[in-house]
Amino acid sequence: MNTAIINSKKKGIQHIENESSFSILNSQFSINPHISTQKVDFYYGDFHALKGIDMEIEKNTVTAFIGPSGCGKSTFLRLFNRMNDLIANTRLTGECLIDGQNIYNKSVDVDSLRKEVGMVFQKPNPFPKTIFENVAYGLRVNEMGDRSFITQRVEESLKASALWDEVKDKLKKSAFELSGGQQQRLCIARALAVSPSILLMDEPASALDPISTSKIEELIYELKKNYTIVIVTHNMQQAARVSDKTGFFMLGELIEYDDTKKIFLNPTKEQTQNYITGRFG
Repeated sequence: MNTAIINSKKKGIQHIENESSFSILNSQFSINPHISTQKVDFYYGDFHALKGIDMEIEKNTVTAFIGPSGCGKSTFLRLFNRMNDLIANTRLTGECLIDGQNIYNKSVDVDSLRKEVGMVFQKPNPFPKTIFENVAYGLRVNEMGDRSFITQRVEESLKASALWDEVKDKLKKSAFELSGGQQQRLCIARALAVSPSILLMDEPASALDPISTSKIEELIYELKKNYTIVIVTHNMQQAARVSDKTGFFMLGELIEYDDTKKIFLNPTKEQTQNYITGRFG
């Protein structure tokens, strides 16, 4: 058993696992769906936070999770890179798969998984380093390439996050000198630098002004050409603008999951209709 998983078990999470081998970075086959879950239940102690969630997410799409606070959408998002492992006394049953492989198998190296599945949080969280070193951080920690390679990846990642033109002449400046919207795009660049295939975003624009929010949304639209993106948002207009599919969560259950246009114009479930029309939530 690898050290990362031993450490995660010390923090309290328990998994129902099988013995099949897994190498998330070396998959030779392109298998759709990119992400899927099967009968996933998740518990914080005795609290049943997620209840029997089945979902399939295709490659190079944007999927939005909506629902009232405390409905389980962020908990579900964090399953995909095992961030919930860091919380004591939690338990998962069912399967969470990437390219058909269960990422909760005991053979999974969690550090490798998190290179494959990047994460952007609600508030920008740049490191107290230069702009350049923020983006290079994951490459250096994981010993990914020499100085020339790192320099190239930093530039590529800043361009991919639509930030290069704004910072190319001040890469040695502190990241804290950037505006909030620029810091969030810097955090996206940091996530992209290690070449993930999936990008998770937990309310990435909730702390930003409307102009910065618009830039993040434009960026999401561009990034889906090369990445599978899953976003949690309380902003239903944002979900309608940026996503291909939308999942509506309520009290730990996935009430409805369909094409975004259908969810917002012709939902199947009355609960979905009530939420998107503001009758509750």
